[in-house]
Amino acid sequence: MQAICNYCSKNEALNNLMIEIGQLRVSTLYLFREQTYQGRCIVALNEHETEFFHLSQEKQDAYMRDVAQAAAAIEKAFQPDKINYGAFGDTMPHVHFHIVPKYKDGYTWGKMFEMNPSANLLLTEEQYGALIDQIKSHL
Repeated sequence: MQAICNYCSKNEALNNLMIEIGQLRVSTLYLFREQTYQGRCIVALNEHETEFFHLSQEKQDAYMRDVAQAAAAIEKAFQPDKINYGAFGDTMPHVHFHIVPKYKDGYTWGKMFEMNPSANLLLTEEQYGALIDQIKSHL
C-alpha cells in the first residue's frame, strides 16, 4: 500500500510542516515552518512524480526555472551568504527541492543543512506572514 502524498493531498501533515506561498510555473512554493535557516522554502512539483528525470525536458526546464526564481527571491529577501539545495524524497517520494539559505557563523555553516534541526525554531503567524511577504515581493 502506497503512502498518501502530502504534496498531492495538501493535507494537515503538509500544513503542519509548511505554508503555501504561491504558484510558480509548474510547482508550488512553500515556506518551511521550521525556520532555523531563515527563509527556508520548498519548491514542490504540482503533479505527482517521484523522480526528476521522469519529467519531460520541457517540464524539467520549467521546474528548474521555478527553483531558480524561488532561490533568487530568497536571496534578495534575506541576503544569505549561500543557498543550499536538497532533493531527497526517501520518505516523501514526490519531486521537491529544499531551498535552504545559509549564513556565515550561522547554524551548520560549512556543513550540510539539517533536515530537522534540533533548534526547531517556530515562529508566530505574524512572523511567518512577514517572511512570506518578503519573499513574494521578490518573486
